[in-house]
Amino acid sequence: MKMIDYEAFADTPLVPTPYEHLVVPEFVPREAAMAAAASFPAPDLPGVLPAPSHPRDDACGRLLTELRAPRLTRLFADKYHLPLSPETLMVTLRARTRPQDGRIHTDSETKVITALIYLNEDWSSAGGRLRVLRGPDDLEDMAAEVPPLAGTLISFRRTDTSWHGHKPFDGPRKAIMLNWMVDAAAARRETLRHTVSAGVKGLFAA
Repeated sequence: MKMIDYEAFADTPLVPTPYEHLVVPEFVPREAAMAAAASFPAPDLPGVLPAPSHPRDDACGRLLTELRAPRLTRLFADKYHLPLSPETLMVTLRARTRPQDGRIHTDSETKVITALIYLNEDWSSAGGRLRVLRGPDDLEDMAAEVPPLAGTLISFRRTDTSWHGHKPFDGPRKAIMLNWMVDAAAARRETLRHTVSAGVKGLFAA
């Protein structure tokens, strides 16, 4: 099963405004995306959870392994004209969105490139659709809106003006998040932070 459509990514040009970003529908072909959703390893908990460092041999595990391979980092480096390294890549998971999630933000300064790959079969809600915004104050002042449909990729270069967010949504909203960080130390540090946070969430859920 083909897990990633590299050609579609390579053929999609960057949109330069309001900040560099691109959207690739079926970056993960739909069949592969739905298989990955069925074997999604994150528990049904809110917040950002670390992806397993040694994924299982199932559809989502194979997708995670391929996302971490140097080929994808090279494609992102070429697309954004940046010296990205696989050692700086952090991979996290989100299984659920809370009503307070999605507030307008730019991402932390430790991030260089953010990419989200959605794994939801369909999406009828007005909430939970990521918006590329022109400023920090108005969720309606958007350049693009991306429903979190199976296999869709949205990525952008983090800047002080890379404003994004979405209307509130409470419920399952599966996504794999890739972040190329400023350096490998930042990737390790943030991964550890998410690991500790996930452990605490698991204790409270239990």
